[in-house]
Order: sequence, then structure tokens, then C-alpha cells
Amino acid sequence: MQQVKTIGVCGAGTMGSGIAQVAAQYGFNVVLFDLGESMLLKSKASMEISLQKLVEKQKLSAQEKEEILQRVVFTSSINNCIADVIIEAIIENKAIKQQLFDQLAQLNNETAIFATNTSSISITALSDGKKYAPRFAGMHFFNPAQIMKLVEVIHSENTSEEVITTLVELAKKMGKTPVVCKDAPGFIVNRVARHYYLEAMHLLENNNGDVETIDAVMEATGFKLGPFKLMDLIGMDVNFSVSNIVWEALGKPERLQPSVIQKNKVEANELGKKTGKGFYKY
Repeated sequence: MQQVKTIGVCGAGTMGSGIAQVAAQYGFNVVLFDLGESMLLKSKASMEISLQKLVEKQKLSAQEKEEILQRVVFTSSINNCIADVIIEAIIENKAIKQQLFDQLAQLNNETAIFATNTSSISITALSDGKKYAPRFAGMHFFNPAQIMKLVEVIHSENTSEEVITTLVELAKKMGKTPVVCKDAPGFIVNRVARHYYLEAMHLLENNNGDVETIDAVMEATGFKLGPFKLMDLIGMDVNFSVSNIVWEALGKPERLQPSVIQKNKVEANELGKKTGKGFYKY
């Protein structure tokens, strides 16, 4: 098992920022990389607000908050993205992810571990034919990463057992509950969760319930968030992309066909919380 002191996170969106914050909270040095300066500024502000809430709840001291923030380096230069483990949390696009990892492989030494936070793209396909394939795995956090305990650790056909062991132990050190799974469409959670979203939208399409009622009923049965609130939190574009990837990878079964309602939301840029409107207004 490799020793991990520095964690790199690529992508300063909601997920990347959350992963970076958690890593820093648990004592790791963090390099948070994003090409957009505005995204980095937004990420830093979001992190400060999140940590301040913990101070107000007396879960952190003001000094601990400052120490956590000091452990995070915000950078728009990929040349600074050098770490023991690098977790990618960028757009769900295979080619763009592969391009990023190829760049990271040139910058980092041959012991660096690369992990993707992809929700559904095949881990094997992302690393197939790459020299770093044995050091490549999935490390799928859930939104919000600061709160959700589960992390799926996904091994491809080429991932070494040492890398899986290192990522499992890393997740534990970050206060998470890791579950190891094989590379399969949607892995475990997103494969099962498709029905939670799709059946809710089928009910809506057939006028068998409105958004608020369906969410309220599901929350009353024990779900923390109803399906529509959850889609708004995740981001309509991300959720719709995952539905399409899983549907296509499994041979386009009718039961998993993506919803036209969600497709229309994406095309209208009504992506949820991040755009101010999804199934709800924010």
C-alpha cells in the first residue's frame, strides 16, 4: 500500500470542491486544479462558507478552519497538479478525461495513482492501452461529498490490487465508507438509482403525480431527498448524461430509456441549483 500525503483534485465544480474540502479536513495537502479562475474563486468561497458553518456548529474551531484552508492550493496551471493520488472530477466526457490523464501522466512520477470520479463511464475504457492503466481506478464520491459517506472504488481489468487497497484505505482516512466494485455500466449505485429518477419522471409524464407530491412521498418513506430535488442537486446535465451512458451500455432496454422531460430541461439549460432552475426554482 502506498503512502499518500498529497491529493490532487481536477475540477473545481461542486463535486471537486467537496472532495478537496474533505481531503483537507482530514489532514491531506490538496492541490485543486481548474482551468477557470472564476471557478477557483467560487470554490474557495464555497469552501469557506461550508467550513464556517462547521465552526458555528462548534464542530471546528476558527483556527482549525484556517488550517484546513491553508492546506489547499488553488491553481489554474496543470503544471502544479502533482500529487500522490489525483482524483478527476470534470465533465462526463471520455475523450476530455483521457486527454487530462495523459497530461497528468507526463507531469507525475510512475508511482502516482490516478482516479476518476466518473458516475458511469467505463474505467477500463478510460485507461485501455495506457501505460498508467495499472495505476488507474474509479473513486466515485456522492454529492455533497462533504456529507455523503459512501465512496465506490472501481477496478478495471488492469487495475493493480495495491492501488485498490491504497484507495480503500485513503477513503477510510477521509472518513468515508468505501465499497469495492467491478467496472460495469453505472457501477452499483447509479445502476440501481436509474429507476428512482426514471420512474418518477414516468409518473410525471403520465400525470400520476406532480413534482412536489412525488418528492414528498419518497421523502416520507425514508429517502433523504426526493428524486426531483436530487436531480436538481446533482445537475440535470450530469444526471441525464449518466442515464444515457447506462442505457446505451446495456443495449438500450426500454425500461431504462432516458426521459424526454429531462432532455427538454437540459436543452433549456434548466439544470437545477447551479442554474437557478430545474424542477424547482432557486
